[in-house]
Amino acid sequence: METQKHAQLIRLSIVDDHKMVVESLSKLINESGIAQITSVYYDLKSCRREMAKNLPDILLLDIGLPDGDGVEFCGEITKAYPGLKIIMLTTYKEFSIAKRALHNGALGYILKNAESEEMLIGIETVHRGERFLCEEIDLLLKEKKNQGVVWLGNREREVLGYIAEGYTSKEIANLIFRDEETIRTYRRNLLIKLVARNTAEAVKKGYEMRLIW
Repeated sequence: METQKHAQLIRLSIVDDHKMVVESLSKLINESGIAQITSVYYDLKSCRREMAKNLPDILLLDIGLPDGDGVEFCGEITKAYPGLKIIMLTTYKEFSIAKRALHNGALGYILKNAESEEMLIGIETVHRGERFLCEEIDLLLKEKKNQGVVWLGNREREVLGYIAEGYTSKEIANLIFRDEETIRTYRRNLLIKLVARNTAEAVKKGYEMRLIW
């Protein structure tokens, strides 16, 4: 792939709590000749605190973060910095989440398993002020078959069911032979997918959508 050589490199920041993802992305972007990583944050709190000191052109923003929902943060940060361009970088393929991210001001939506070429094209496209969706999400939004549908994996449904029955994360971990951190990750994912502010609301929506009985 031949990318456009910029007289001035595009400045990017990353917000992602997975260090291997950050390292891989940083290597790809810094060696691309079109952009450079100027700052990395592993949670939303540090991004809020430091962003004004080192404002990038583009923010690569994860959705499932330890201290909050990246989609909600996208809306918050674009209001605070109107010139900042956001690319959601995520594993979430759900129609409802992608649509909400775009509604909240994201210009790009790229899955973490996207090809390197697609990632770099996305960065250049968003830098020009144009929307970019990776191929898989673009097709999903065009089909619009999944509008209003929330998809949960079997394990997510199981965890949601245990939460509804009042089990703690530690108890659920023992029941399904996982560690507590994994259960906390499931809990965060459930809040994001169900667009719920807390566990009680997630359970309520789970019943309404017949995801649990």
